[in-house]
Amino acid sequence: MTTPYQQPGYPQAPRPGAPPQQGTPPQHPGPQHGPAPVGGLFGYTSPIPARRAHLGDAVTSEWTKIRSVRSTMWTLGVMIALMAGTGLLVAAAVAATGDVGNQNVLILGFFGVLLGTMCVITLGVLVIASEYGTGLIRTTLTACPSRARVLAAKSLVFFLLVFVVSTVTTLVVGALQVAVLDGRSPTGDEWLSSTVGVSLYLALLGLLSLAVGALIRHSAGAITVMIGVVLLPLVMAIFMFSESLASLREALFTYSIPAQLAVFYGSDVSLDTAASGPQGWEPLWIMLGVTAVAMAGAFFSLDRRDV
Repeated sequence: MTTPYQQPGYPQAPRPGAPPQQGTPPQHPGPQHGPAPVGGLFGYTSPIPARRAHLGDAVTSEWTKIRSVRSTMWTLGVMIALMAGTGLLVAAAVAATGDVGNQNVLILGFFGVLLGTMCVITLGVLVIASEYGTGLIRTTLTACPSRARVLAAKSLVFFLLVFVVSTVTTLVVGALQVAVLDGRSPTGDEWLSSTVGVSLYLALLGLLSLAVGALIRHSAGAITVMIGVVLLPLVMAIFMFSESLASLREALFTYSIPAQLAVFYGSDVSLDTAASGPQGWEPLWIMLGVTAVAMAGAFFSLDRRDV
């Protein structure tokens, strides 16, 4: 019986002290240097085309995260239910008590929108603060090292989501209120202000909440701060009875967020008839300025602080 290495034609190992056989390539024990073979193991080329990531990739990632989280859908559902349910309930109550005369019936949607601000604030904070709580922010910044791109993608996705949902909801609620109540038909400016204007204001308020969440990095703390920003000026103004605080009371009441929301429905929010508060679309520019400052602070916080 012969082993394979004893069969004819099988390369034989050289014996110690024997001269090298003719035709046998010399063996070098050390490492070999030179270019890797092309088309072999080291020359593999992936069929997937490689390209540089851009803002669209970050937006797609943030949209996937925001629509796959169950709390997002629940919060948006509660916001729609509050805005639609409260608006229709108030309209039904007014229709049962009497005629609205020549009043703008779209103003009845204010109460539902005011309740919906709580959902917008909560969702805006959770978009970024929840990632700090779960540690997902480290994975996000590892996949996308550009922190400005991450913040821009989150802001863009959240702003568009709140704006679209709010516009559709306020438009449907307004149409149902006009159908239920026997009042005058709203003008085009009133429709635009009570739907698009209110929705832009809500979306900016959500961005302000997102910026506060990026600064505080704690969901409960950021939500508490934002609820205080919305309600505290109005509550403080109500309990300022001294005449020496009249100017401060007027400023707190006029520029509080509920009062600015009422401006979009054509309501006069000033306590003093001689004072001049924001009119028309001025509350939107005020909120835009405040949100821009907060977003700048959120960017520097995200860019300079470690995660």
